[in-house]
Amino acid sequence: MPSPRPKDFWDGDDPNLVNLVTHPFANKKYVQRQVGPIRDRINELEQLTSENSRAIKDVDTRATQGIQLASEKTSLADQHAGDAVNKAQLAQTAANQASTHVTTTEQMVGNLEQYKGTAQTEIRFRPGQTALSKSAKDALDGMAAPLKDQRSYIVEVRGFAPGQGQAAISNSRKMADSVVRYLVLTHNIPVYRIYVMSMGNAAANGEAKRTNTSRVEVSVLKNDMITSAQR
Repeated sequence: MPSPRPKDFWDGDDPNLVNLVTHPFANKKYVQRQVGPIRDRINELEQLTSENSRAIKDVDTRATQGIQLASEKTSLADQHAGDAVNKAQLAQTAANQASTHVTTTEQMVGNLEQYKGTAQTEIRFRPGQTALSKSAKDALDGMAAPLKDQRSYIVEVRGFAPGQGQAAISNSRKMADSVVRYLVLTHNIPVYRIYVMSMGNAAANGEAKRTNTSRVEVSVLKNDMITSAQR
């Protein structure tokens, strides 16, 4: 029986230099034909790898930028939230202080029978006018000056104006507000110590007829009992 024919590269030939040179599979063109597709595939894979690397880098860059932007927005939102909390706390503090002042005023007004008038002045206005004249300011200066650094007093401001109904009340309120503004801004009298009443054309104490003049009556009332206790 014939021996089986080898199926290797040499196909039964001896692996010597002559056979290597003359072997049909050992020429350059054959090798290039066999290696060319592999090289092309390798190049294609390298190109795909490079593109994937660039794509991954771009995604990482965008992700990093997105995370940074989100972090900045979160920080800004936290800052705004902190500012809102601070403003809310300030508003609450102001509300508490206002509530305390209102309570104090209500207590003072509720105990008016313990207050006695110590000074009173009348401020007259021209019809339709609400601005204070020089003489009016001088009168208010003389009344307010002794109140500096004092406590246990309230200032009663009552406005009177001729006319009918709400129009008279509104005008009397505007004149009274002019007096209050002057006392607060010029003499630093606390607002919670001022008690304002818009009387419209109502008759004042001791008057039999309704008012026909535009005026504001200002009275300083002191609590002698509190003053004595403080001493």
